Amino acid sequence: MITVLGEALVDIIVDPRGEVTSVVGGAPLNTARTVARLGQPACFLGGVSTDAFGRRIRALLDADGVVLGLGAQVPEPTTLAIAQLDEGGAATYRFLMEGTSSAAVTPELALAHADPAASALHVGTLGLVLEPVADAVVALVAAASDDQLVMVDPNCRPSVMTGSAVFADTLAAVLPRADLVKVSGDDLAFLFPGQEPLAAATELQESSGSVVLFTDGADAVHVLAAGVDVVQLDEPYLQARAAEANAYAIEAINRALDGVGGTTALHICFGYAMVHHSAGATGPKPKAYDFLAELEASAIDVISIEAAQPGLDPAILAELPTKTSMYGVLDLSIPEVETPEVVAGRIREALRYVDAERLWIAPDCGMKYHSREHSQAKLKAMVDGAALVRAELK
Repeated sequence: MITVLGEALVDIIVDPRGEVTSVVGGAPLNTARTVARLGQPACFLGGVSTDAFGRRIRALLDADGVVLGLGAQVPEPTTLAIAQLDEGGAATYRFLMEGTSSAAVTPELALAHADPAASALHVGTLGLVLEPVADAVVALVAAASDDQLVMVDPNCRPSVMTGSAVFADTLAAVLPRADLVKVSGDDLAFLFPGQEPLAAATELQESSGSVVLFTDGADAVHVLAAGVDVVQLDEPYLQARAAEANAYAIEAINRALDGVGGTTALHICFGYAMVHHSAGATGPKPKAYDFLAELEASAIDVISIEAAQPGLDPAILAELPTKTSMYGVLDLSIPEVETPEVVAGRIREALRYVDAERLWIAPDCGMKYHSREHSQAKLKAMVDGAALVRAELK
C-alpha cells in the first residue's frame, strides 16, 4: 500500500476569453490515482467533501480503486484552485483553501487512519503549506518506520508559498527523513532563486541526503543520489511485447539512461512465477526470451534475466559478449529451498557461455511473495552455491 497525504481539489480553469471549465485536480490526488492505475494498492489520506464536487472526486477515486483513508467524506466544501491561463497556455493559480476539505485532516486524524503496514508515504503541494494538514504531514513523516519509503513532492505554488513560514518549516521538517524528493525546474527556481537548475538540484540532494529526481521539462529526468553504485531500470514489457521492443526499445532505453554516471542495469521481467501459478495459468512459461540478444546494441552495462524458473538455455549469454549478465539462479515458483549444489550447477552452466568476470548471481524475480524466513534460506543457498564455484575457479 502507498499512502498519499495531501489535497483533492477542483481546478476552475479560466481561459484568456473568460470561458470557464473545471477538472478534478490536486497533485496528491493525481498521484494516488496514478499509483492505483498502475496496479499498486493506493490510499488517499486527504479530505474529500460531501458536496457535489466532492462526490465527483469520490467517484473518480472509487473508479480507480483508491482507498479513501479517512473512511468517510467531510462536510467542509471542496478546495478550489482558480487557474488563469495566458495566451501561451501557462497557468497562474489562486487557491480557495481556508475552511475547505483539504484543511480537514488534523495530525490526530492522519495518525489514526494511516496504515502502519504501508510500504510508502507520499506528501507534498498544499499539504506543506495549509494548516492543520501541514502539521499532519510532519506528524505522519515523523511516525514513518525505517521500512517505509518517504517521498516528497514540493510542487511549489508561489501564490501561497511565497513568504510562508508554514511552508518553510514543514519542508525543513520532512526533508531530512525523505528517501525520495521529486522537483521540477519551476520548483528549483522557487526554492533556490538565481541558481542554475542542476546545481540547485545537487544542493538539494546534498542537504537532504535523499535521492532527488529532477524532471527537466521534456528532457531526461536527472537522478541525483549519494552512494548509488548501480542505476537499474525494471522493464516488464520487453518479453511480453517483442514486436514493440524491436521497434523502439533500444532507443528508449538509451535515452532513459543518457547522462547517467556509473554502472547501469536493465532487468527484464519474465512475470512473477508465484502469480503465474496462483492465477491458475496452464502450461509452462516460455523457456526463452523473445527479446534479449538485441540488447547487445544498447548502452546498458548489466542485463538482469530470470533463468532458474523458466529453465532458460544459458547459451543466450554468448549473444551478449560485451554485457555483464545478472543471472537468476533461484526458482521462486517452488516452495523448496535449493541446495547450494543445485545453485552451483546452474552457475557452472552459465559459465560455459560467459566469463566469470561478467557474471553476477541473483535470484529470479518475485521474492516478495515468499516469507522472510523462506527468502533468507533461499538467499543463503545462493551465497553458498556461489562460494562453491568461486573455490573451483581459484
